[in-house]
Amino acid sequence: MMRTRPLKVALLGCGVVGSEVARIMTTHADDLAARIGAPVELAGVAVRRPGKVREGIDPDLVTTDATALVKRGDLDVVVEVIGGIEPARSLITTAFEHGASVVSANKALLAQDGAALHAAAEEHGRDLYYEAAVAGAIPLIRPLRESLAGDKVNRVLGIVNGTTNFILDKMDSTGAGYQEALDEATALGYAEADPTADVEGFDAAAKAAILAGIAFHTRVRLDDVYREGMSEVTAADFRSAAEMGCTIKLLAICERAADGASVTARVHPAMIPLSHPLASVRGAYNAVFVESDASGQLMFYGPGAGGSPTASAVLGDLVAVCRNRLNGATGPGESAYAALPVSPMGEVVTRYHISLDVADKPGVLAQVATVFAEHGVSIDTVRQQGKDGEASLVVVTHRASDASLTGTVEALRKLDTVRGVASIMRVEGE
Repeated sequence: MMRTRPLKVALLGCGVVGSEVARIMTTHADDLAARIGAPVELAGVAVRRPGKVREGIDPDLVTTDATALVKRGDLDVVVEVIGGIEPARSLITTAFEHGASVVSANKALLAQDGAALHAAAEEHGRDLYYEAAVAGAIPLIRPLRESLAGDKVNRVLGIVNGTTNFILDKMDSTGAGYQEALDEATALGYAEADPTADVEGFDAAAKAAILAGIAFHTRVRLDDVYREGMSEVTAADFRSAAEMGCTIKLLAICERAADGASVTARVHPAMIPLSHPLASVRGAYNAVFVESDASGQLMFYGPGAGGSPTASAVLGDLVAVCRNRLNGATGPGESAYAALPVSPMGEVVTRYHISLDVADKPGVLAQVATVFAEHGVSIDTVRQQGKDGEASLVVVTHRASDASLTGTVEALRKLDTVRGVASIMRVEGE
């Protein structure tokens, strides 16, 4: 039977995502009520600019006092889509204290203070849901913490930032340079005026921390994630990748060690074989590849950003949280029982593609090979091109630790015959 008293929802933020959440709540009100078992009422909207016209939203619901809104005491759910650390953190904890559950899309806050927020939710017997914080509309967090709760996840490998994937895809498909592809992404609205958070991997690193924590039942904070941006990727790197039958993607990689005793989380550009499912992810789309013991290999694919896709994920959480409220229950909280240590980047083992500018004279290759051997890094293939006393040397290694590769590169830079290390890129997905 339908409960007649509506569940009251407050919305913190009414930008691209927030306005879409409000629109769907209004236009799909009957469907949402039928799925939840009670009507859902938008009880207040906190904004920074109250004078802005917001189509479909009653002006009487709009306030600039977000703290007073979450302190009302009659709210069932608070939806937080303002982003950033503060005031979002204080508003969420205040919402819990005053009886509301929370749906958030705030990846930066969850990556930094997720444990504290989960603890606050548990203390007050409320829900904290955040499907929209990672990969937009793609159902990913719920499958990891519910559908795969009985499985052992070993690896999560994904493209979790649409802006960077658009740029790299454009470089790959047209031969454009990085800046040219970034300019196009900006003109089309895929990249912000300041794209640093995207292109330097900060956005993807926050998502990697969240994914690793859920997948491995271990607290992983943003500071635990190794991060490397993609602004140094060149058209020459793509040509080298093509010669290897690969392309280049900015990947978030979360892995359980082979002995199961530790985990790693990292974000960086990498070459992946064209045969890998992630290689075919084009434009601003996201995709995440999950490997587990029982389920094997799973792929989640779809739009990873934008008002409508993100709002879809928010509304999915809202329905789940509202159902829990009606049943007097809460959904899954933090699962950090494994408490595995997060290993440093130096212990990560993978293959590498190294491009060197060297003198074009006899003995150079032997010197370079000796340096690799001295640091325990085995060479798989070597390709050399030379002209007018200058040469390029491309080395692809077998699997080696990041620490060993770092030591190798430092030694190579000291050789008189090595003019410079043009590019270093990891090779993943094989």
